[in-house]
Amino acid sequence: MTPEPKAETEHELVLTRLLDAPRDKLFRCWTDAELLPKWFVPAPWTIAKAEVDPRPGGRSFIVMRDPDGNEYPNEGVYLEIVKNEKIVFTDAYTEGWVPSQKPFFTGIITFADEDGRTRYTARARHWREEDKQNHEKMGFHEGWGICADQLEALAKTLQLS
Repeated sequence: MTPEPKAETEHELVLTRLLDAPRDKLFRCWTDAELLPKWFVPAPWTIAKAEVDPRPGGRSFIVMRDPDGNEYPNEGVYLEIVKNEKIVFTDAYTEGWVPSQKPFFTGIITFADEDGRTRYTARARHWREEDKQNHEKMGFHEGWGICADQLEALAKTLQLS
């Protein structure tokens, strides 16, 4: 397993993996509402609903469901999209740049070619140290690691578009 890179900011959690799938397929898994439910949460959790408009200012609305059927809506917007390279999103705003009730983090996902595979890096930048610690206690590294494995497996099955 690749060692985790250092955080670039004070309240950041980072996960990186070398995935055996091309960047374009990984990017597609992140930006296609039909593919997101197949990998985005660690089983036995599921995605009850996924709506994405992957463009700066576009809405992201994902409802996670735990094994007991409880649902957790997550609404936000995309801040930056660089096709096959970078996705930046935040829950600090909802659609139309309306501030959210309690911003938790900004996610920065990058995809880079490396030795015939893709260096996948996920950064979660939190507003407060307490939020970072809570995210870590919720199992950031384990959960996001499982999701990265699921992402890789799904991307490997996709046909080139």
